[in-house]
Amino acid sequence: MHLTLRQLQCFSAVAKNLSYTKAAQELHLTQPAVSMQIRQLEQQAGLALTEQFGKQVHLTEAGEEVYRYARSILNEIKEMDDVLDRLKGFSGGRLKIAAISSANYFAPKLLGTFQQRFPDVIVSMDVTNQKAVLALVLDNEVDMAIMGQPPKDSQVEAIPFMDNPLVIVARPDHRLAGRKRIALKELEKEVFLTREPGSGTRGAMERFFREQQLKLTTGMGMGSLSSIKQGVQAGLGLGLLPRDAVRVELKIGYLVELKVKGLPIQRHWYVVLHKGKRLSLAAEEFRTLLINEAVGLLQS
Repeated sequence: MHLTLRQLQCFSAVAKNLSYTKAAQELHLTQPAVSMQIRQLEQQAGLALTEQFGKQVHLTEAGEEVYRYARSILNEIKEMDDVLDRLKGFSGGRLKIAAISSANYFAPKLLGTFQQRFPDVIVSMDVTNQKAVLALVLDNEVDMAIMGQPPKDSQVEAIPFMDNPLVIVARPDHRLAGRKRIALKELEKEVFLTREPGSGTRGAMERFFREQQLKLTTGMGMGSLSSIKQGVQAGLGLGLLPRDAVRVELKIGYLVELKVKGLPIQRHWYVVLHKGKRLSLAAEEFRTLLINEAVGLLQS
């Protein structure tokens, strides 16, 4: 087979997105150009790699196999580029990270500091839920990720770099606001606003109530931390949130932190990498910044 890198890049983008249109947008090509590359690859393979039912693209069995090898080949080429950059000396490159949504309250500041130090590096950050972030790490789509709960997966390495306490917040006029020491049993009388299933914050809340043998009453489901904060302010219930995510609201008095016995839940922020991944110089510098400087930078 006489394959080209462009064919593998186009096919990998189609396989990842299951869409020719999205693949073309990702690669900054026209859709006909992507389709042509896939046809040429299929001719080389002698088998159909994709099939389409309506507007939905699916991979054939052969397509699944080619996608597995294509990702491996493209990752090896990226790794080669990173090694050559090291040999040439660090002057630019790319940094791709993923982060769970609650990390979005502090990660931009850290990335801003990094960008000031290394202005030639092209930086991108994908903010999504915990499950999707882990998938990006495992698929080698990003250099590293920032997560609040270390994944139980033998393929990744998780390094703690900063405390991440979870606190219960309420409206300033809530019946429990201002009390010095609130018994855990009082929480059973309250309604809690929650994130979607799969959220690390929701999982931590459910584990806490289960371990304390408390009944958890959940109210309206919210799609983001911001919507939970707004719901709490509107009196729809309480929220269990990272303190970093509510720091501004606590400071200006829109929300209050309830002083509940056994809280806050002490957790950490983690930088998560695929085990054995060879980091580029840019990624290595950012990981060092997270581990050695994050706390100081965010307190300044």
